[in-house]
Amino acid sequence: MADGVKLAEEAGSRDPAVGLRAVRALRELAERLEALQVASARDKGWSWQDIAVCLGVSRQAVHKKHGGGRSILKRESTLKKER
Repeated sequence: MADGVKLAEEAGSRDPAVGLRAVRALRELAERLEALQVASARDKGWSWQDIAVCLGVSRQAVHKKHGGGRSILKRESTLKKER
């Protein structure tokens, strides 16, 4: 939690280099958290439509991003296995 607070503070930095790095890190964190929550919802039987409503996007958008085995977590797992 402290890391998230630190990143949020750095995102408001007057130094653009610090702020932009923090914004990038927050974006990456948000993408991973979204992938985890979508996978959890799918495991619990949620439809793509239910997930889309919570994320404020279309069903097609969430399915395109997370469906078909192309999720961030699966890609990361594949990359680790290849190493």
